[in-house]
Amino acid sequence: MGKYIQVEDGVKLFVQDLGEGIPVIFLHGWPSNHLMFEYQFSRLPLDGYRCIGIDFRGFGKSDAPWEGYTYDRMADDLRAVIDELQIENAVLIGFSMGGAVAIRYMARHQGHEIAQLALMGAAAPVFTKRADFDHGMDPDDVTSNLIEATYQDRPKMLGKFGLDFTHSKTKAGMMVWLESLCLQASHHGTIKAAIALRDEDLRGDLSAVTVPTVIFQGTKDKICDPDLAQLLSESITDARVVLFEHSGHAMMFDEMDKFNKELLLFLNQMAATNQIPRPASQNL
Repeated sequence: MGKYIQVEDGVKLFVQDLGEGIPVIFLHGWPSNHLMFEYQFSRLPLDGYRCIGIDFRGFGKSDAPWEGYTYDRMADDLRAVIDELQIENAVLIGFSMGGAVAIRYMARHQGHEIAQLALMGAAAPVFTKRADFDHGMDPDDVTSNLIEATYQDRPKMLGKFGLDFTHSKTKAGMMVWLESLCLQASHHGTIKAAIALRDEDLRGDLSAVTVPTVIFQGTKDKICDPDLAQLLSESITDARVVLFEHSGHAMMFDEMDKFNKELLLFLNQMAATNQIPRPASQNL
């Protein structure tokens, strides 16, 4: 069921909480919301997993304050949700910007109550090129194509952004639906979170990730450079990479069957390793 959780600065975050069993927390990408994971929320509870989706501030059904779109603030929001729901030994899943926030959470909050981590097309360790980092998008392109374009015409920006979101061009209806999710975001939240994507640097956070980690990466990703996945795997001690050869940025739509299979495999391995009982599968 859905509920609102008020965090320290008075902002109310919308949280979807479905199923029973091992908690799995989903952090969405920019500028979508938790509904982008509906094809996991409809399946995983049947296999004994509790799915928790959080709309970041400014996105989906959450409040949209003028300030608070840094990775630190979003990581603190995640901590507030975990504490309010009394979550223990969770799996944290972060897609794109959500992956970046997940890494910041692991460093800033010492991985509080997170037993396993999944990074998917993560905008990390750095989303944009730097003088000492030759990977990712050009920061000027982020400024012009995402930030300034949102100031001028947000629907047009989303239409162009969507062209690079998936590799498959056969799912036009799916792309219309995803664009509708992005339009639910606030205008200023969309802009300020894009500024965070452009400017934040997570290279100093990676050593704090000490839990078993899987990294999902589409090899045809035009938004988050596939090289970023390799850099993450080299910097996170207990990490492995799962490549999606026929996927762009959003492998959960380009290769949905493989995505769900690999995710369930990862979750089941955690359950077996930690000897956590789960309800019998109800999958049809």
